[in-house]
Amino acid sequence: MNYRILVAPLNWGLGHATRCIPVIRALQENGFCPVIASDGIALELLKKEFPGLESIYLPSYQIEYAKEGKYFKLKMIWDSPKMVKAISREKKLVKKIVKERQIDGIISDNRLGVYHKKVPSVFITHQLNVLTGSTSWLSSKVHRKIIKKFDQCWVPDMEEKPNLSGKLGHMKKASVPVKYIGPLSRLQKKELDIIYDLAIILSGPEPQRTLLENKIVREIQNYTGSILFVRGEIENSQNIQKKGNVTIYNFMRSEELETALNQSALILSRSGYTTIMDLVNLRKRAFFIPTPGQYEQEYLAKRFDKKGMVPFATQKDFRIQMLSQVENYKGLPELPVNRFNFEELFELFRSPHENFEVL
Repeated sequence: MNYRILVAPLNWGLGHATRCIPVIRALQENGFCPVIASDGIALELLKKEFPGLESIYLPSYQIEYAKEGKYFKLKMIWDSPKMVKAISREKKLVKKIVKERQIDGIISDNRLGVYHKKVPSVFITHQLNVLTGSTSWLSSKVHRKIIKKFDQCWVPDMEEKPNLSGKLGHMKKASVPVKYIGPLSRLQKKELDIIYDLAIILSGPEPQRTLLENKIVREIQNYTGSILFVRGEIENSQNIQKKGNVTIYNFMRSEELETALNQSALILSRSGYTTIMDLVNLRKRAFFIPTPGQYEQEYLAKRFDKKGMVPFATQKDFRIQMLSQVENYKGLPELPVNRFNFEELFELFRSPHENFEVL
């Protein structure tokens, strides 16, 4: 029997979707039939990666960052009623999908309404603690309450030290059913000749993606080395431009990006968690520019800087000359990536509890 597993990443930049790629591949390798569900660029990316798989559109959370980082939390609070409505619609739609598409299991990457009481449901997150400044205790408590609605919570990190997520993915007292599955990455290290001195990888919700792009376009005018610039715009067709020492792509599929990053000496990117996992697997040196006001990315950037691994700068203060700081840092830790026993993980779907049978 080909068990049908609904895989639903949150459309918040590209990170949630891209880290689901190795999970979807593992499902296929273990005889399951993945069904993709998301919205926006996350759904478009997965459709390009897996054109033969069934895909379903889910209601958008309508996540948009504030133009200024100091208003990030206020913007999230202001938009929260729209998110609540979307999650409510999502729950109802999932019930319909499970029944009509004969879904045998669910893997949700941070989509809060994608679970079903009668189908084994998994939540993927690296944030057991959700940082929101002075309200971190409240946001973390609410998030864990939602996680408890799922049968398992998979954290893509090591349980012990060294790890990547720090206090984001580790609690002093376990209050949810957590399995640490190790870092996930769609990219593999290859020994290739270096042809780019710098690879710039952009992603994330608007308007911050565009604001950073505009900033970097001005800064790289003062950079003499060869540059690969991946803008993170998922469009119908791939667009490649060559401007002097800069090669610009609107987007790259996994195979292309894997090759290009292996051919790059240094990576400039956001400090998103999925990007960090990719860099660990590729064993690449990096420089981070966290999204203004996003507590999680700011925490991770400061954490790796403090450990002497990766330097960072705020979006406002970044100058291209700062890239020279990388030479004084030791790089990210070497950790096993994609090494967890997926066959063992997926037993949850092969041997569901009797009360999970869909009526």
